[in-house]
Amino acid sequence: MGKQVKVLVGTNKGIFIYSSNEERRNWSLSGPFLNGWEAYSVLGDSRHGHALFAGTSHAAYGASIRVSYDFGETWTQIEDGPRYSEESGFSLNRIWQLVQGAPSQPDTLYAGAEEAGLFVSRDRGITWRELSGLTSHPTRPGWFPGAGGMCLHTILIHPTRPERMWVAMSSVGVFRSDDGGETWRTSNAGLARVPTGQPYEEIGYCIHKMAADPDNPDILYMQEHCGVFMSKDGGDNWFPIEEGLTMKEGDEPFGFPFVVAPTGDLFIIPLESSEKRSMKDGRLLVFRRHRDESEWQPIGDVVPEEQRHVNVLRDAMDVDSLDPYGVYFGTTSGEIYCSTDRGVKWQRLPGQLSRILCVKTWIIEDEA
Repeated sequence: MGKQVKVLVGTNKGIFIYSSNEERRNWSLSGPFLNGWEAYSVLGDSRHGHALFAGTSHAAYGASIRVSYDFGETWTQIEDGPRYSEESGFSLNRIWQLVQGAPSQPDTLYAGAEEAGLFVSRDRGITWRELSGLTSHPTRPGWFPGAGGMCLHTILIHPTRPERMWVAMSSVGVFRSDDGGETWRTSNAGLARVPTGQPYEEIGYCIHKMAADPDNPDILYMQEHCGVFMSKDGGDNWFPIEEGLTMKEGDEPFGFPFVVAPTGDLFIIPLESSEKRSMKDGRLLVFRRHRDESEWQPIGDVVPEEQRHVNVLRDAMDVDSLDPYGVYFGTTSGEIYCSTDRGVKWQRLPGQLSRILCVKTWIIEDEA
């Protein structure tokens, strides 16, 4: 039995799907689906058939979750989707993240929203409820948005202890729950705080993206506004892992995505600075560091013959689960790239898309 590889791409003008076999040499492109809608989050879920979920938003119609059971050809809007109560005073602007529950939770999905909040479905996405213990945290009056809004953009579920989970929000910080999302505590010790002016010392951290180690999910990695960090104790303490990223005194590693391969390879794509938010000297460089190594290395010059003055957004990079694994990312100028040799050589996939907001892989077993 073979496998299909699908790369789900959310843009500010709909969803596109790349398809290939396990070789990942030749790709076909379908879409746009939901043309004209922003898609900040996409999720392929094959636990019960093949369901494709999308977090969509529109200036006129607001935010919603939609689902397709025919790989994007037709869609249904989930009527009992995430929503805040009128009493809360919060608005639902976007769905920034959609993730599956742990393996022991085959019917569970989680959604992260803007304004920052967390929602859960226990019936395969049909109905949703807010995990209000997060939004009623004592620090909530001091939560402050980053440049992209006050978004809950990362949800990590411990695979064997699903009562343990982490969320990351901009510009709030990291929170951890050990009781399935009912209560939460901050997990920001050691991070670099941004000057938001709010009075709560335990928050005010602009997290760009967070990822978990595939072999030990209590080991966490992070791209933060002011650097790159790691935690070995489930987020209780963080320390910088920036060797090889800073070329001179005063440099601050700045970027958005962070992904971890099944082998323990870590990948980031640094930008020149927070002010410029583009590739330094126009070089689209991918940096890799294995978890057992001491330094980052610029191992992939993606387009060495041309300049690329682009950005790669926080959810626009992903890695698949095959052997060898594939790494994928999309740019703000609408290009998708793939590597199957640990990020050294890159293939540009066909098509010029709109601004790419998210990239997610979906491995599907071919039916015999």
